[in-house]
Parts: sequence; C-alpha cells; structure tokens
Amino acid sequence: MSAPNKSYDPVEVEALKPEEIERMRNEALAAFAAADSLDALHEAKVAHTGPTSPLALANREIGALPPHAKAEAGKRVGQARGAVNKALAARQAELEAERDARVLVEEAVDVTLPYDRVPAGARHPLTTLSERIEDVFVAMGYEVAEGPEAEAEWFNFDALNIGPDHPARTEHDTFFVQGADGGAQSGVVLRTHTSPVQIRSLLQRELPVYVICPGRVYRTDELDATHTPVFHQVELLAVDEGLTMADLKGTLDHMVQSLFGEGMKTRLRPNFFPFTEPSAEMDMVCYVCRGESVGNPDRPCRTCSSEGWIELGGCGMVNPRVLTACGVDPEKYSGFAFGFGIERMLMFRHHVEDMRDMVEGDVRFTRPFGMEI
Repeated sequence: MSAPNKSYDPVEVEALKPEEIERMRNEALAAFAAADSLDALHEAKVAHTGPTSPLALANREIGALPPHAKAEAGKRVGQARGAVNKALAARQAELEAERDARVLVEEAVDVTLPYDRVPAGARHPLTTLSERIEDVFVAMGYEVAEGPEAEAEWFNFDALNIGPDHPARTEHDTFFVQGADGGAQSGVVLRTHTSPVQIRSLLQRELPVYVICPGRVYRTDELDATHTPVFHQVELLAVDEGLTMADLKGTLDHMVQSLFGEGMKTRLRPNFFPFTEPSAEMDMVCYVCRGESVGNPDRPCRTCSSEGWIELGGCGMVNPRVLTACGVDPEKYSGFAFGFGIERMLMFRHHVEDMRDMVEGDVRFTRPFGMEI
C-alpha cells in the first residue's frame, strides 16, 4: 500500500481554488438578492445550498485531500457557505415581511361594516293576514277553532245539508282519501271548506257559540292565476238566542272597516247555499274607487270594473237542518255564518295579480311584506 500523497496541493483542484469559491459565493448572493418572491427564493436556495449546488460539490472534494491540506480548504469553503446561508436568511426575512405587509392591505377587514350580512327574512303574507283577521274577531269576543284537514264526509257534507247527489261530492270537485265502502260509516275527504270546524264546534262547545275557523282547504282546481288546489279560508259561526241578519250585516261592516279602513261598507245579494237559509253573497264597496267610478267614464276603475262593488264571499243565517244535525234546537237558537278565501283577500288588499306567486316560495314575493306580527 502506498503512502499518502503529502505533496498534494488543494489549490490545484479546480473547485477548491480561492477564486472559484468566491465566484460560487457571489453567484449565490446575487441569486438571493434577485429573488422577488418566496417561491423564487426557494428555487435559488435549492440551486445554491442544495446537495448538488456548486459549494456542496466543492465541499465533497475536501475529503480526498491529504490531512494537512483539509484544514485550509475546509475553512475556505465553510466561510463561503456561511456567508451564503446568512444572506439567504436575511433575504427570506425581507420577503416574509413584504408578504405580511401586503396581506394586511389585501385582506384587511373593515370593522365598521355592518356585522349582519344575512338578508332579513319575512313572514308569509297569508299567515300575517290570517292572524290579523283572527285578531279582529277575537277582539269582538270570538274564539279561534281548528279541525282536521282529512275530514269525514259526514262533517264535510251531510251535517251541512249537502246531499249525496250534490255536485260538490263528486271526484271532479273533491279529493277523496277513503270511500264510504272502505269499512267506515263515512268516507274520508280532504276538507273542501272549513265549515266542518263549525259542526265540530257546535257538537263540542256549550251554547252560545262564537267561533272563527281559519285553515287550509282543498279543491280539485288547476293551478293558475286565480285558482289553486290548496288554499286558505276563514269562516265565522255565531249561534245564540235572537240572532238576526242585522247582526250579520253589522259584523260584516265591522270586519271590512277593520281590514280596509273607515267608510267601507258591505251589501248582501240573495243567493243559495245548502247550509244557510236565507243565503246571500257578500260584497264590499271597492276599496280603490269607493264607488266613485260608477257611471263616471272619466274615472274608470280596473279593480271593480267601475261597478263600485267587489264580491268577497258567501254568508247567511244557519240552516235549521244544520242546527238540528248538531243537536241544537232551531226553535230556541239561531245563528249566522260567512266565509271567504284569504288568498282572495290578500289579492284585494295588496294588488296581487297572480295567485301562483303565493305558493311558489320566492322570497322576492314575501320579503316586501316584512316581519309584521
């Protein structure tokens, strides 16, 4: 085995020459100074301090040197690498400070802005109007009564003097849940009006009875601008001793004045309903023109077609047969009732032209009505 080469001069190794070490260091320092972002600085770091960087390769050459030459070469390379690492750390600190300052500007939060950016909701106007109608009658001493929406035919038809051959009892007008031949004494339908609640009230409450019956009802109508298969009604029933049509008329006048303003009046036109006798159609004076458009071509009214009146619903004195079916003596007690659609009332009060807007769930329809309670 030959002895170590003690005459080997590290200066003669190209990568370890002082001028080469200085060049490598200066290139690294220049690359760090030229980096304008942390990503660019990372690329320069890998190129000049990584395992394949020029200084790292030069450091590997030291191992092949004789012992007396390693110290000087190692000192020369170590100083260069130290300067490179120091410059790298300084430039990284500068770029991180610039990034943090930029983030503070670009992602600044204005604490003076409103904290609640969620749009305010709204109650459905049908709910609001229904509760307002209830308040009118509760203030007059009436109670709010409710009943099932899937109702026995007896409550929905028979007790109301609507005979088996009446057109309303066909499948063209009524949703049947269960027919009468299904084992029950009476068929089951989706109630076509809230009148069954009146029957239940007479059967369950002590006389006199003063109730208002709001709720959802069902008819086999197609959905269009003026019809819907599911809508809302409100009906009133008063049964007491000595009630007359005059009491009914006064109640109607008070209702329309409470809902549409002072000066509103009603009129009754003869009609026929199986559950009232005598029966009438209830009209109220047009809330837009107040009747001034009648016979006045200079001031036509689109709302009432210049007729001065708007049809609101049906009413009348409770038919004695209905009282008898509920176990009430028609010789001692009399009563009156009326009912109307809440959707129709909403269209009158707020100039809603298309009933489909009420059921489609678009918040742009409900939001203008707000959160009135």
